[in-house]
Amino acid sequence: MSGAQQAAENARRRDIRNRWLLSAPALLIIGLAGVGPLFIVLVYSFLAPGNYGDVKWEFSTEAWFNVFLQRDIFDNTLSLADAHVSILWRSIKLALATTVLSLILGFPTAYFIASRPASYRQVWLFLITIPFWTNMLIRGFAIQEMIRNEGLVNTVLMKLGVISAPIQMLYTDFAILLGMAYVHLPLMVLPLYASMEKLDFRLVEAGYDLYATRFQVLRRIIIPLVKPGIIAGSILVFIPALSSYVIPRILGGGKNLMIGNLIELQFGQGRNWPLGASLSITLVIIVLAAMLYYVKNAGKTGGGHA
Repeated sequence: MSGAQQAAENARRRDIRNRWLLSAPALLIIGLAGVGPLFIVLVYSFLAPGNYGDVKWEFSTEAWFNVFLQRDIFDNTLSLADAHVSILWRSIKLALATTVLSLILGFPTAYFIASRPASYRQVWLFLITIPFWTNMLIRGFAIQEMIRNEGLVNTVLMKLGVISAPIQMLYTDFAILLGMAYVHLPLMVLPLYASMEKLDFRLVEAGYDLYATRFQVLRRIIIPLVKPGIIAGSILVFIPALSSYVIPRILGGGKNLMIGNLIELQFGQGRNWPLGASLSITLVIIVLAAMLYYVKNAGKTGGGHA
């Protein structure tokens, strides 16, 4: 290796070392504040539950075993943990339904904002972000007051003669879906708008000039160009909806639990911290799988639009 090449190699190594040194404070904070607590939860998942909460420092895989299976207290036979599987399936189902509903409502909303004159877009975006000013608990109670038996929706429908008795909407999966879609809708609109803002609307006009229908323009021009925004918005909605705790607690009434509520019960009334930790890690694994799917698809489509 010549002297010039050696000098270049040394400079590259110094640059890499300096970059690591500059990144060290941020990496340390991430490790202590993010990875550290997660590691503690992982360790707790392999311990035995204490008699009155907490844990016994004895290695055990019983908590992981109990995530999907249960042992009969009389004959020690194994069976599927129907309650856990049902709650996990409800969580995934409602999170996916929330994502789809948010996309159905958010796509035309983002398109409307992106197609407005530039001077008006900030006003519409401001209106979209107003719900973030209010605590999620307050927003949950607002939805509750609207859909309860004596709430606004049932009262109006009965006054109009559409129904003769109140419709039971509160404390159902529908109520949870409605609440989560309302809470997470801005998280879908904002990344969609970020993609549509960069959309060249002359391509849409060209599609109409070539006698394409509205549906063909939507399917072949608009959706492919804003696909990164769709993926990003779907991830931003799916992840918090999957782990939602407040909205199911308020609108589900304790009967329609989701995985977040089940985890809280294990750390609280259940006093089974290892099982709660195992369920938490299971939730993290599902979220990581969704994130990996997003990264894979974003890499294929390119992240330039999002």
